[in-house]
Amino acid sequence: MPSTSPPARASGWPGVRLHVVTGKGGTGKTTVAAALALALAGRGARVLLAEVEDRQGISQAFDVPPLPPTEVPIVSYDHGGQVVGLAVDAKAALLEYLQLFYKLGRAGGVLERFGAIDFATTIAPGVRDVLLIGRVYEASRRRVDSKHHRHSDTTPLAYDAIVLDAPPTGRIGRFLTVGSEVAGLARMGPIRAQGDSVNELLTSPATRIHVVTLLEEMPVQETIDAVAELRGLGMAMGAIVVNQARLADGEDFAGVDLVELVHALTDDLPTVGIEAKPALVSALVEQVRDHATREDLELTHLQALEQLDLPIVTVPALLDGIDPDALREIAGLLTEQGMTVRVTAGSR
Repeated sequence: MPSTSPPARASGWPGVRLHVVTGKGGTGKTTVAAALALALAGRGARVLLAEVEDRQGISQAFDVPPLPPTEVPIVSYDHGGQVVGLAVDAKAALLEYLQLFYKLGRAGGVLERFGAIDFATTIAPGVRDVLLIGRVYEASRRRVDSKHHRHSDTTPLAYDAIVLDAPPTGRIGRFLTVGSEVAGLARMGPIRAQGDSVNELLTSPATRIHVVTLLEEMPVQETIDAVAELRGLGMAMGAIVVNQARLADGEDFAGVDLVELVHALTDDLPTVGIEAKPALVSALVEQVRDHATREDLELTHLQALEQLDLPIVTVPALLDGIDPDALREIAGLLTEQGMTVRVTAGSR
């Protein structure tokens, strides 16, 4: 039903280590990010799942206690795959940054007691964002035997993949370019170096940005605008993930003859012990009509998304809500539609 020329299947993006997941608020981007991390871990990867919005969405999705600003295991598989969760905190990131580059030691605690850390992380949103994305960048470079990547490049990386539950589409462009903005303000030193390094990672072939949307007018338009913005910034796009799609349920009500449906319900309901009262038949026909109308509208929005020339992955609406079992179900759907590649010990 959706299209005569279906969009390209997701490739799994071999060699990509940073998956940035964004989307309009309310589209389920945190759910998709969590499911993608689970899908990658299910194929053997050690995955860091990080969030930067102080919402504790990851802990809610996995039904675990709130995440600290340190990395904690959430899910582990016997074959070696693992999801490690991280709620990036700007204050903790700044203290770590000051210690790493300036060896402040106890002085960092003194600054915190006097409120300097809170001041630095709230007075300028750009400073806060560069600390948040910088924390993810540090994790992407870290080796298994060195917290700060000071050993040989032949040492295995701590994580095979990182999934970042990023800010929504309305803020994603500024968030992902904050490194280049900061680099532009500092001519030299660690701030300039980190800004350049963050920007290099985000625009490299090792990063893909996935946009989560609903087949509704505003989310679709924000998706189209975000893809145009991100492409203009030199970012490599991944997939469009259509969440809660009725088109994905395999039913097609668009061609149903409603008059014939009335006759069919009137004849068939008594065979299963249900009286075919006119009110009941009318209500059932109305549900079919509404579903057909919704499918037709979703098809229109889907065709608009197909113009972006990106893989489109669909996730149907889950009636029982989101819990760890639902996450595993969505992870399976993402894997089936090509969102992951298998990780082997030799590829690390």
